[in-house]
Amino acid sequence: MATIIYPSPIFGPVRSRRLGISLGVNLLPGDGKICTFDCLYCECGFNADHRPKMHIPTREEVAAALENKLSEMKAEGALPDVITFAGNGEPTIHPRFNGIIDDTIALRNKYCPNARVSVLSNSTMIARPEVFEALQKVDNNILKLDTVDLEYIKRIDRPTGEYDLEEIIRLMKAFNGKATIQTMFLKGDVDGVSVDNTGDEYVEPWIKAVKEIAPREVMIYTIDRETPHRGLLKATREELDRIVAMLAREGIKASASY
Repeated sequence: MATIIYPSPIFGPVRSRRLGISLGVNLLPGDGKICTFDCLYCECGFNADHRPKMHIPTREEVAAALENKLSEMKAEGALPDVITFAGNGEPTIHPRFNGIIDDTIALRNKYCPNARVSVLSNSTMIARPEVFEALQKVDNNILKLDTVDLEYIKRIDRPTGEYDLEEIIRLMKAFNGKATIQTMFLKGDVDGVSVDNTGDEYVEPWIKAVKEIAPREVMIYTIDRETPHRGLLKATREELDRIVAMLAREGIKASASY
């Protein structure tokens, strides 16, 4: 099974399907994975298979490494379109996340003022006031909501702690439109049970919740690399286009990555 473990604290730049030329920030160890989800589709593999031995980078280490990289890119005339917090797990679990966002915005303003600051989050930490505050500062606050079926979330996203779906949706609404919803659509089976969430029984309740959240936009996508669970399959272009069209009929801006 091929998995991707990203260097820390800076990796790339890489070309993102959704964001353009992206300079990655990994706030987790560079030799393993720490996440509040253990998704069956995660490109970094299962949590238990990649226990890190290195420490998480300090706020100071992140700022120094980011400034070095941005200075280098500026000298080369190849600045990023976006600085993206992603990497080996959930970035918002870092205890200095809010301060790191402040540092990143200052460095972005200094070296590449046209670049956007993005955070890819599974939404599990947004009840923490300091995380909620930090996410309001960034340009692209991208929050995961794969479905509103709690049993499906437990089967596919596999939260490692308590997961209060109603509270997460309430907090997504509290961003007052300063959020993007990101949703994975896939097919296949797990232990003989279908995990196809492209049908109306999953899509229609999800769209209802998305409409209540009123995000800036919705990004839907499907698996692009080998997954740790072998039974998963890509959703088709036609299925994703159908969901985008359903969102458009509700007045919700949406795009699909195939």
